[in-house]
Amino acid sequence: MSTAPLVEAPVSALRRALDAKNISSVELATLFLERIEARDSALNAFITVERERTLAEARAADARIASGEAGPLTGIPLAHKDVFCTEGVLTTCGSKMLSNFVSPYDAHVVALLKKAGAVSLGKTNMDEFAMGSSNETSYFGPARNPWKPGHVPGGSSGGSAAAVAARLAPIATGTDTGGSVRQPASFCGITGIKPTYGLVSRYGLVAYASSLDQGGAFGASAEDCALLLAAMTGFDARDSTSLDRPPEDYAAALAAQPAESSRPLAGLVIGLPREFFGDGMSSDIRAAVEAALAQYRALGAATREVDLPNAKLAIPAYYVIAMAEASSNLSRFDGVRYGYRAAEFTDLADMYCKSRCEGFGAEVQRRILAGTYVLSHGYYDAYYLQAQKLRRLIGGDFRRAFGECDLIAGPTSPVTAWELGAMSGDPAQMYLADIYTTPVNLAGLPGLSHPCGFDAGGLPVGLQLIGDYFSEARLLAAAHRFQQATDWHLRRPALAA
Repeated sequence: MSTAPLVEAPVSALRRALDAKNISSVELATLFLERIEARDSALNAFITVERERTLAEARAADARIASGEAGPLTGIPLAHKDVFCTEGVLTTCGSKMLSNFVSPYDAHVVALLKKAGAVSLGKTNMDEFAMGSSNETSYFGPARNPWKPGHVPGGSSGGSAAAVAARLAPIATGTDTGGSVRQPASFCGITGIKPTYGLVSRYGLVAYASSLDQGGAFGASAEDCALLLAAMTGFDARDSTSLDRPPEDYAAALAAQPAESSRPLAGLVIGLPREFFGDGMSSDIRAAVEAALAQYRALGAATREVDLPNAKLAIPAYYVIAMAEASSNLSRFDGVRYGYRAAEFTDLADMYCKSRCEGFGAEVQRRILAGTYVLSHGYYDAYYLQAQKLRRLIGGDFRRAFGECDLIAGPTSPVTAWELGAMSGDPAQMYLADIYTTPVNLAGLPGLSHPCGFDAGGLPVGLQLIGDYFSEARLLAAAHRFQQATDWHLRRPALAA
């Protein structure tokens, strides 16, 4: 059969094609490998692609399908953000420091997806050690936005988002520390979900900020994300923050309300934070978000204003906490055991200094220095302790808001994707692009971004949905109903054609 339509197909359609023997997993993997080879030079979405390893996994998937042991993701190609350790494959974190590091083991997420029979296409580009909002800090060069290659794809999971948007992969993993799944999903016009903190194991996820990092899923639609997220979740005793909860079939939850109902979201109350709709949001984003909310109301949902009074303090609280944890987590990269080591040095202290100065990029060094400062004697109480108090206040605001509503909605970002280099000289301005996403991480809540329109320049706009703890199924179901009634998630950039 012609494989061209399968490039655009959702995961459920790929599943049916594989089960019906209309295409083999090897043929499907080859289709996407050839797209990567032909198109990725314009996007730089991938750091590592190992064709023979991918085809070997595809052959194993075909054998499982032939034996009748296929699951929802068996034989489905996907891409991994290069922050997840993958046995026998480079795991670089987008850094010179780990540019030669071949992981000896799999992250828990990678192991679960292998067990599910998914076929890895390769490792995607990212901001160095997940530190950035644009994918411009990568040692391997910036990934580019498929809608406009002169613009950023968002960060830090920009390579994964760009790969899915350009249909170089049907689905991809990412991580979200302060919005790093939701913001690139918004910038690239796809769907991305960050689950409740602790639902996805962090074992084998190279740490940036341990109390904030969480694995997440990218797909063209909420349905695709539901299938991927269900395979990624599960208790892991090796991660002390992993939550021991019964598994959920998120895809099944999407069918809880009959699709033919004219008001499938009747009874759902969506909160609109006053703080998310003030100054600072572009008029194009405001128009797209308001139109999306009108669509939710047409589907039966009710909206009401809620208050998140401490949300304006999320950015400073987030960066103090994240940088403090980064300074601790990145101390292990010292040039001694693995990773980059300076070629010339006089003694051990000089080797440490030169290896870290040469191995880390400017943004990572900036965050390590700031984090070390806020943890130092005399400043811990003034900065780090105060940030943790703000974190508790922000969590309390959400708890009160969810006493009045089921979900919270607003823009994912106050801006659409900016041009490459436009904010490189002003890191603080770039940090503000996370103003709507960081409160979710500080509270440990689940959040989802789905496409809801475009700005005047043709760049995608995302709507963010935030849920209470463990409400992933509700988030995905709401987004799915929206996507059944609209076609924003079906729009593709020219590079995907």
